[in-house]
Amino acid sequence: MSDIIRRDPRKEWIARNRLHPEHLDVLAELGEGAAPSEWPGPNGRIRRDPHAVGFTGPNGIKRIDRSGVQQGAGRSSAGDRGDGQPARQRVEIESPAFLVAVVPDLAGGRLSSHDRDLLGLARRLADADPQAPGAVVAIVFGEARESGFAEAGVDRLVTLDEPRLAGYAPEARIAALSAIEESLSPRHWLLPDSALGGGELGRRLAARLGERPAAGLWQIEPDAGSALGWHATCRGAAGSLDIRRDLPRVALALAECAEPVSETVHAARPLAPPALPEAFSRVEDLGAVAVDPASVALGEAEFILAAGNGIRDWEGYHRAATALGATEGASRVAVDDGFMPRDRQVGATGTWVTARVYVAVGISGAIQHLQGIQRCDKVVAVNVDPGCDMIKRADLAVIGDSAAILEALVTRVEQARQEDGGKRDAA
Repeated sequence: MSDIIRRDPRKEWIARNRLHPEHLDVLAELGEGAAPSEWPGPNGRIRRDPHAVGFTGPNGIKRIDRSGVQQGAGRSSAGDRGDGQPARQRVEIESPAFLVAVVPDLAGGRLSSHDRDLLGLARRLADADPQAPGAVVAIVFGEARESGFAEAGVDRLVTLDEPRLAGYAPEARIAALSAIEESLSPRHWLLPDSALGGGELGRRLAARLGERPAAGLWQIEPDAGSALGWHATCRGAAGSLDIRRDLPRVALALAECAEPVSETVHAARPLAPPALPEAFSRVEDLGAVAVDPASVALGEAEFILAAGNGIRDWEGYHRAATALGATEGASRVAVDDGFMPRDRQVGATGTWVTARVYVAVGISGAIQHLQGIQRCDKVVAVNVDPGCDMIKRADLAVIGDSAAILEALVTRVEQARQEDGGKRDAA
């Protein structure tokens, strides 16, 4: 028998295509790590998978795979958790050499993908020197409903749950962060450069500490000549120019600034907050203003109920969107058929959305539609076809008739709102 190793181009293609129905079977057949990030092409050139973890594109931008396929295939562990995923390594840092403070946005009380990227960046700073590792301290304002701080890379957790810090209270929050600066003296302060509050809070904190912050940060590299040992690359000139400088103490990072923590579990040990000063606040938060979800632009909506070709009861769909308080969206087929206006089309040929919750009802999942929802935090799919691409993309899938499922969902939400006096957020 010949010793020549023969390639199977079809299996290689299926192993790289996570949407293919035979993808998992081929991975199991080829063995762990079978989804290659590099492979020889038919002309002898090395081909690279742009979705592989840590791949750097031709323009120097770091590509990060959020599907988890390549991440899971590349992990090494001593055991298995029992759910098909490798067991994570437990890490506890008793006496850290320094601290890295992170102030996540925590939209809705939970870590967003941007927050997890930021914690991944903090872990890279803290774990740079294995002989003298640092600890990541997460500072949370208000009650957090997040239970995954340990899996996200947090070693210490400071919760500031006081009424005067709730809502929009930038002056009171800066006073609280200044108190933490005096008590903990972290080496770095990391905040998300976002419109949810992190961008403003980070700039206010830098002004209070007398630091020149690094805004729009998207990449760091070790640099022995820098004061803090790191070199930062930031976006400038409306995203058209890269600015290289030494990494300062205060940094405001963009999404995908680093890979989220995926191989370790940390202690997330609670720390007692310091005594907070009585800050004089000139800002009074009068609460949120009720906004009609139908008037919210798709690109700014946090909760979207999108309809596709599988919708038959359009009156029931509109009634469900109103009851849930969701912004309406649609697939291209629903728009072309005249059921929804053109400005409600979601996808690469419509509007790219960044919703916290995206519910796709009767949408099969064309590639253009999947591209338009790739930055949504949670995707829920309702469809009668368990093999469609939208079901494979979804974080939660419901198989069944859309009209009956929407009716049952509206009933449950209305009951929950009656129990808590109408305070619950449907998203």
